[in-house]
Amino acid sequence: MKPALCRSLLLVACCLATPTSALAQAYPSRPVKIVVGFGPGGLGDIATRAVGQKLSDSMGQSFVIENMPGAGGITASASVAKAAPDGHTMLLISGQNATAPLVFKSLPFDPSTDFTPISTISTFDFIIVVDKASPLKSIQDLVARAKADPSRFNMGTISSGSLQNLMSHLFVARANLKVPTVPFRTTGDLLTALLAGEVQAVVETVPGVIGRVQSGQLRALGLSSDRRRPLLPDVPTVVESGVANYAVTSWNGFVVPAKTPADIVQRLSAEMAKALAHPDIHKRFAELGLVPTPSTPDEMRKTYEADVERWRGVIADAKLKLQ
Repeated sequence: MKPALCRSLLLVACCLATPTSALAQAYPSRPVKIVVGFGPGGLGDIATRAVGQKLSDSMGQSFVIENMPGAGGITASASVAKAAPDGHTMLLISGQNATAPLVFKSLPFDPSTDFTPISTISTFDFIIVVDKASPLKSIQDLVARAKADPSRFNMGTISSGSLQNLMSHLFVARANLKVPTVPFRTTGDLLTALLAGEVQAVVETVPGVIGRVQSGQLRALGLSSDRRRPLLPDVPTVVESGVANYAVTSWNGFVVPAKTPADIVQRLSAEMAKALAHPDIHKRFAELGLVPTPSTPDEMRKTYEADVERWRGVIADAKLKLQ
């Protein structure tokens, strides 16, 4: 055999024998795009930019945020589902993604098979609030008022099928109330309705209303968490206030297209954990009402699957129509 041919065959053999970890060592080879299915300036966008900067610092490539609002995040998800599975395109998802197959008749992607989890990045609570002028001072007051005059009591949330909306339906069921949950297009519309007396109480995420609670514009009655939070130490949990089985938090995190190499997935997950341990991230997340929550890919998948099962029952009990 000719020496040149021998060298060529040896080179091919070495390439074939190279462990897959070489993929992770060479990754990322260009800027990484993180797709966010909401406009700039929102909670998910701010959190993603904070984490993306830490990933850029540690991995030597830019992590660029691409905002792709529309159809409740479906447009963004469909885009990433079709992207090359090479780790250079990521998607921010949340607990809301776990409800998508349950509230939409059809989707242009399969949430359970078209994505590979990387890591959750944070968890956050829901909160029940009233107008500062409301006579309701506690969850006990709310329940008593709603039971005494259900025809004149409305719970308010953003759009039907949103997690806030489902949390309201869950609260009504757990508190054994017979009052409607009224959905509004945006948080701004919802709070306008609260101030106008169209709804008597609102279920929102803590990050969505924390500024108004801290400024005194809204009164917080109860948190959905299983314990009080340092951010709002005087606000009891809903469970603590007498409504059982209402300890629920939500989450957000990152996924990549299915079939992304395992080494890249593990590298991203490890880098995510490192980023979320940084004091800057803890400080920024605390300001937003978020708790840094890294996970393994398998832990994130289990979180997603548990949410699907939880909300399936709530949606069925509330008899919500598919969109």
